[in-house]
Order: sequence, then C-alpha cells, then structure tokens
Amino acid sequence: MKGKRKCILFMVFISLLVAGLGYILFLLVPEPPLQELAGAQTGLSGARKNRADIFSARLYNEAKAYYDSAIVSWHNENNRFIYFRDYRKAGLFAERAGKNALKASEDSKTVSTDLQININLQIVKLNDVLKDLDRFFTAFPLEPEVRDRISRGKFLLRESEISCSEGHYLQADSLAMEAGYLLTTSYKGAYDTLKAYFRLYPEWKKWVEKTLDESRAKHTYSVIVDKVSRKIYVYFDGIRKYEYTAELGVNWVGDKKVKGDKATPEGIYKVAGKFEKSRTRYYKALLLDYPNNEDNARFRNEVAAGHLPKNAKIGDLIEIHGNGGRGVDWTDGCIAVKDKDMDVIYNIVGIGTPVIIVGSVADLDHVLKR
Repeated sequence: MKGKRKCILFMVFISLLVAGLGYILFLLVPEPPLQELAGAQTGLSGARKNRADIFSARLYNEAKAYYDSAIVSWHNENNRFIYFRDYRKAGLFAERAGKNALKASEDSKTVSTDLQININLQIVKLNDVLKDLDRFFTAFPLEPEVRDRISRGKFLLRESEISCSEGHYLQADSLAMEAGYLLTTSYKGAYDTLKAYFRLYPEWKKWVEKTLDESRAKHTYSVIVDKVSRKIYVYFDGIRKYEYTAELGVNWVGDKKVKGDKATPEGIYKVAGKFEKSRTRYYKALLLDYPNNEDNARFRNEVAAGHLPKNAKIGDLIEIHGNGGRGVDWTDGCIAVKDKDMDVIYNIVGIGTPVIIVGSVADLDHVLKR
C-alpha cells in the first residue's frame, strides 16, 4: 500500500514538474507584436480616410515604410527557431508606424482644412472679379479671344466650386488657380483699355461744359450722348430735361476712324437734317454733321502719317434714330433709341441743335462706383 502511494506521489510530482517546465518553456516563447501591428494598421487606415496620402504624403509614406519594415522583420523572425525569435525590432517599427500614421492623419486634417479655407477665399475673390467683369465690361467691346478667356475662366471656376464641395481640394485648387489666371489677366487687360480710353476725359469735360454754357446763355436745347453709360441727355437752358437709354456702334470705344469700323464718333456736332417716314428706315432720324472740319483734318493727318490706308474713307451718315431698345450695341456707328423716346427728341430738337458725343460725362472713378 505504501509503495503504491509513493508511486502515485512520484507520478504527480513528475506531472507537476513537466507542467512547470512546459509553462516555463511557454513563458520563454517570444511574444509577437500583434497589438503594435494592429495599431499601426488602424492608424494607416485612418490616415488614408483623412487623405494623408495626399495632404501629408511625407509622414504617411514614412508610416507606411515603417509598417512594411515591421511586417518583413516579423516574417523573418517567424522563420527562425521559436526560442531564437526576437520581435523587438518588428515591434519598434510597428510602434513608429502607428505614431507617424497618427501624426500624418492630424497633419492632413489641418492641411486640408487650411486648403479648403484658402480655396473658398480664392473662389470668393474670383467671383468678385467675375461680378466686376459683368458689371463693367459686359457691354464693353472686348476682343473675341478675351471673351473666350473669360468664358473659360468662368467654367473652370464653377468646376473648382464643385470639386471643393466634393472634398477634392487639390483638384479644386488647381482649377481655381487656372481660372484665376484667366479671369484676372482678362480683367486687367480690359481695365487697362478702359483706363487708357478715359485719358480723353478732360477733353470730353470741356466739350460738355462749353455746350451747357452756350445752352444757358442762348436758352436753347442741346444733346449730350454718354457712350459709357449708354445715355442720351437732352438739356434746355443748361438744365437736364430728358434722359434716355441709347445703343451704339458695335465698336463704340474710341473715336470713329474709317468707314465701316462700326464705331460711334466723338466730338462736337450739330443736327444737319431731320427725317421720318419714307425718308429713313429707322422710324425717325436726326442726321449729324459728321464728318465735320475737325474730323476731316484728323482723318487726313492719320492717312498722311501712315496710320490709315491711303484708300481709306472717313465715312458719314451718322444719326440719332429710332428702332432701338434691343439691349445691345448693334448699329454701324449711329445712336439708336426706342421709338417713343425718339418721338420726344425729334419733336424738340431742330436743325443746328448741338449734339455732343463723349466717352463719358463722369470720370472713371465715378463710373466704376456707379
């Protein structure tokens, strides 16, 4: 009986010893960096969702490189004998990958937010440029290529707005930059042309002041045509009595130079004839004495200087006439008004009434503010 008990105790002891040794051997097995790898993987996934691969590419690529190195090191250690494995390097790489991924994610949020803010600011500014282009130059006879640039810029700006709303900030930024170049250069070119045109303002002002002084002194009517504002002003005794919207020659900016240039002339003129019914195709018409002596002299000088062809003709038959109200500049150089407005002008204006055609009765600052 005692021998049997000793045998049992011995077997128990051996079992405990084996179990203890097994446990000790289990404890000696290196633990793989599964937690660190999982954390790095989660961090990289979050960074991609925050577009860190785009907005924080350096940090994101570093994190990915560390993660790849951790995986390689892990696999290399797994090929070694179990007790010879050392996962410390793999764990270190995985830990660095997770930290860099987190930094990349945070940096991406900041960069994308800043970029979104900057794009939105840029879009607001460019929409203001568009408003100014529409406000100041819709009726301005810009060159066709300038109109095309403005249309292209407007299209790209709308594309930028859509891309920004969808979170494609880099694409939106690129589109906004291209739109900005097209719109701002078009605006600058148009503004420079307008500014150069207004260099004649001091002369226009003198013409208007002289005419209104004579109107007051002689108690007579006078007509002022303001090309920029598309207005005809009728004065009596130096006081404005009537104001009508006018439509001009297609190429109204600047003085008329030759026949067929579709420009409305500028200068001091007089009504030379009055026509209605079958005598005009434009309802009613007031013929101006264009070209006058000054126009003829200027034309001859331009031809002599070689600025105009020797076979050029100065043109004539400039009128204030009806059939207007189309909302666009369409004449060959005449000034068109609505028929009902032409009735008033025709009835009160006589042969010899002064008609002054100027670029503007106001200076450029007032025109832009208006």
